[in-house]
Amino acid sequence: MSQSLRFMTFNLRVVCESDGVNMFFNRAHRVAEVLERERPDVVGFQEVTDSMRAWLREHLPGYTAVGCGRGKDYHGESMLFAYRTEETELISLDNLWLSPTPRVAGSTFGGDQSPCPRMMTTALLKHNRLDKPFRFVNTHLDHHGAHARYLGAMQLVQYLSACPEPFVLTGDFNATPDSPEIRLIPQALAGRGVVDCTAGLPGTFHDFGKLQGEDAIKIDYIFTDGTCEECHLVEDIPVAGQYYSDHFAVTATIQL
Repeated sequence: MSQSLRFMTFNLRVVCESDGVNMFFNRAHRVAEVLERERPDVVGFQEVTDSMRAWLREHLPGYTAVGCGRGKDYHGESMLFAYRTEETELISLDNLWLSPTPRVAGSTFGGDQSPCPRMMTTALLKHNRLDKPFRFVNTHLDHHGAHARYLGAMQLVQYLSACPEPFVLTGDFNATPDSPEIRLIPQALAGRGVVDCTAGLPGTFHDFGKLQGEDAIKIDYIFTDGTCEECHLVEDIPVAGQYYSDHFAVTATIQL
């Protein structure tokens, strides 16, 4: 029996002292407010450093947060995601690096990729309102290399093609909707009826309000082979110049 669940993709912006009033731990309470208000069943975070990961695990009541850092030592930025503990069971979890050696921590494609390793955190989840489990994947593609992003998108497509379960893919793809790496995903998975829930939404990266209106850049996405019923940007009205992040969080209601 199909049911509708709420999914979110949320780039939190790393801890950066030069952000001033918008440094993460100054605005962390606003992040918590967004999650309390939106109440996603599952949320995929990006740019979560070790200290941020510890804070989220302590300050997200009702959620279990999982994921490891992308570095060789499993520390650093993570593709952390969180699910509602009382309603969802974690069946399996995997952390894979976007590279020719996905199980080698800290590995990359090389070439035009930045020094930053990139990865996906993926899980098989069973929600108590669903008869069968679903696959959730959270990622963050490279900010520098277009070829590295395309290779990362191809690896995601190959991975999802081998997953028999319905899926939801969230992430910051660092690419606009007309880019080859974004167009690849629904095209390569057309046989599964994959849709971009965020199609039609405006820009998602606003750089703490510096990019207004049409200047905001669309780089955050939610893809699924389920039925997307609704999708929206989460409003971010600054208070004394403080935003909840430099990206809008995006929430989608998806029938699986």
